[in-house]
Amino acid sequence: MNSPDDTVICSAKGCRAPAVWVLAWNNPKLHTPDRRKTWLACDEHREHLSNFLGLRGFLKDVVTLAEWEASPRP
Repeated sequence: MNSPDDTVICSAKGCRAPAVWVLAWNNPKLHTPDRRKTWLACDEHREHLSNFLGLRGFLKDVVTLAEWEASPRP
């Protein structure tokens, strides 16, 4: 059973809302092509954070937290 401390929160500065989205990204100047860093987002901040990463060419994928947790990781 999850405790309240297990709740993942949005990565937007100052936001304490539960995260429902995973934004997978990669900075090609720093990371190998298969590496994925993640930011978490609530519904309100998903678009803003996606745009921030997308403008820099870093955004690789946006999926729900449930999809991310269910998918196999290397």
